[in-house]
Parts: sequence; C-alpha cells; structure tokens
Amino acid sequence: MFKLAVAGTGYVGLVAGACFAEVGHDVTCVDIDEKKIELMKQGISPIFEPGLEEIMQRNIAAGRLHFTTDYTEAYRDADAIFIGVGTPERPDGSANLTYIATVARQIAESIEKDCLVVVKSTVPVGTNDKVEQFIKDFLAHDVKVEVASNPEFLAQGSAVHDTMHAARIIIGTESEWAEQMLRKIYEPFNLPIVSVSRRSAEMIKYASNDFLALKISYMNDIANLCELVGADIQEVAKGMSFDERIGAKFLNAGIGFGGSCFPKDTKALEYLARQHGYELRTVKAAIDVNKDQKMMLYKKASRRLITFNGLKVAVLGLTFKPGTDDLREAPSLDNVPLLLEQGAHVSVYDPVGMDNFRKVYPEGQHGPGTITYAQYPEEALAGANVCFIFTEWEQIRAISPGMYKELMKPALVYDGRNIYRVDEMRSAGVEYYSIGRP
Repeated sequence: MFKLAVAGTGYVGLVAGACFAEVGHDVTCVDIDEKKIELMKQGISPIFEPGLEEIMQRNIAAGRLHFTTDYTEAYRDADAIFIGVGTPERPDGSANLTYIATVARQIAESIEKDCLVVVKSTVPVGTNDKVEQFIKDFLAHDVKVEVASNPEFLAQGSAVHDTMHAARIIIGTESEWAEQMLRKIYEPFNLPIVSVSRRSAEMIKYASNDFLALKISYMNDIANLCELVGADIQEVAKGMSFDERIGAKFLNAGIGFGGSCFPKDTKALEYLARQHGYELRTVKAAIDVNKDQKMMLYKKASRRLITFNGLKVAVLGLTFKPGTDDLREAPSLDNVPLLLEQGAHVSVYDPVGMDNFRKVYPEGQHGPGTITYAQYPEEALAGANVCFIFTEWEQIRAISPGMYKELMKPALVYDGRNIYRVDEMRSAGVEYYSIGRP
C-alpha cells in the first residue's frame, strides 16, 4: 500500500481520499480551512454526499485517513500526491488555474523523495505539461517528480459509489514508471483501467462531460419542439431508449443542467477551441440551449399571469439535482431573483439545500419581494398562487396531485422535471404545465 496525500477536500479530493483509505492506503487530506479540517477530523463531512461520512469515520478510526492544514508535512514523504482543488470558470469561460498553481508550488517546495503528482482536477488540455514543468522549476530538493492525469467521473449524490464502482479509471502518463505506480495505487479497486497519454486523458474528461451535456440539451430542444407540434417528449424518449446506439440515460427533458461540471466544462472546452481558432459548434449550441431552458417555466408563467407582484409563489427544489446540497448553476438561482424583482412572496423548500440558499438570499425582504423558508413542502404550498418545481427530490415526488388543489389558490403548477402525469394532475383540478408534453 502507498502513502498518499490529497490536496483539496471538496467533492473530488475528499471523496478520492476517503475511498483510497477504504482500500487500504494511508491518506492525508490537505486543506487551508482550519475549521473544515477540525470537522473532518471528527468524521463530519463538509459536503452532503450519501455514504461519505461512514467511510470517513471508519478509516479515521482505523488510522488510515488523516486531515491537516500542514501541507509541508503531508507532501514531504508522500509516494503520490493527488490534486483535487477547484478550477472555477472565469468570466470568459476559461478555467481558473490559480489553485492548481498554488498547490504545485507547495509540492515543489515540500517533497523530499521521488514522487508522482496526479491531477484529478478538470484542467484544459496541455495543463499537466505546464504543471510538471512548474514543479520542476521550483523543486527544493534533488528528487524525481512526474505529473499524471487522472480525471474523475463522479456524479454528485452518488460520488462514493461512482468512485468505488467506476466504469473505468482513466490514467494519462508519459512514462512507464508513472503508469505502473498509478496502476498499483488503483489495483485494490479491481476496476478497468484505460491508460492513455496525458493530453488524451485531459481531453477524455471534457469530451465525456460535454457529450452528456449535448445529450441533455438535445432532448430539451426536442422537448420544446414537441410542445409546438403536439408530441410527448416522454413517449419520444421511451421510443429512442430502445436503440442501443442511443441508450436510455440522459434522455429526460427538463429545465437544463447545472452543477459543478457540465456548465463549467462546456464553457471551458468551447473557450479552448476558440483559443485554437476553431469553433466547437455543437458544444456552443448546447450552452445556448441550456441557458434558455432554465428560464422556460418563468416565461410560460409570465405569459399566463399579468404579474407576480403580491402573489405567493412556492418554489420546490433549490439544488441543481437531488442527492446533493450543491446550488451551482441551479435553475433556482436564475428564477428566484426574477420572482423577487417582480414583487413575489417566495416560499422555498428543499430537503438539504436551504442552508446554502440562505447564504445568498437570507429570509426576509429582497427588493419588492420577500423570501421565506418552509420546513415542509406543504408549508410552501399553503396559500400559494403559483408553484415552480425545480428539483425532483423524493419528498416532492411524494406530494399527491390532489394536495396542490387542496392547498393552492389557484392550483397553478409549473413542473421543470416532469414529475407528474399530465392526466392525473388535470383530473385533480390542477392547471399543470411541464416540459415537452401537450
């Protein structure tokens, strides 16, 4: 087994570190936030991720998982150091590599033995070449160091399962030494390993995520056309899913994709193409469709109503998808501000995302509108005139069609995730609008 260090304790770094410890490696996770580190030492995860705390607590107790702010000590004699820090998008769509550079400099000044540095963060093609050179430029000791690419493919809400049962592990290396070390590190997982060049590994990450984003935007585009011609997108998707060339996944139409990966990765790849004088038209179209899709329900409701001013509007679901407390690029962040600007009294409910949403919109007055936080979905619906469904949490799926009719006046529901059957909602007396269905 190896002595590993992991830089960064977000979704990528913390899940990777915990799972490496789970298969027997000795792992030290590094972060600059002392309060966060103290929580994690107690086995408390700073992110909502099913199964993660159990793995953390088990491996802390076994002495295999450690947390520290002392990067010098963590990196000094590590066999391999995994970089899992954020690469947020800049205003122009490019990836901000500041955190990568900071960690690379710290590694260069700290390592005292031969070391493999493995970048798990999503970075533009060619970045790892620069990271390797950057580390070598600032090495404090005469040691061998190489950089490998090992992109992650976890989904928020199922990150632990995705790591322990990955469809494949991509490793991008430029030497036999680096490839063999990574193979040995991942050997206990007993998963398929795809070994490619470093730049190909970087591109596989973007190409995979952007393909899925394309699939989502395509289905949303078709859904919008379905509404105009009287077809049902769910029936269309079912018919498509039997074709093994297409598959059944990522065919659900809705109000667009969000989260930490798809929006950022589509913009970053489109930016990279432009920097090389190439127009990536398919990805650009996916970005444009997604941007418009997020506002689809608001536009429908605006055509139906004279104004939102003075109305109670229930918002069910704040996170970009179920199973996570992540709000990044969530449709709620696009729609709630517009409702508040229009003078709506917005009552929101989400089983895990409300604490994060409060940081952006504290309870109370916001311009002409107000926002309140409901403990239960029924509380948000009570007396509401309009309801928007943005996230398909099970707690929201469990609301019966009749409950909308009973609690709302009028029962006007805009469903961005096609949770309900159209006929059942209308039979219950609900004026119901969804995506891509007549």
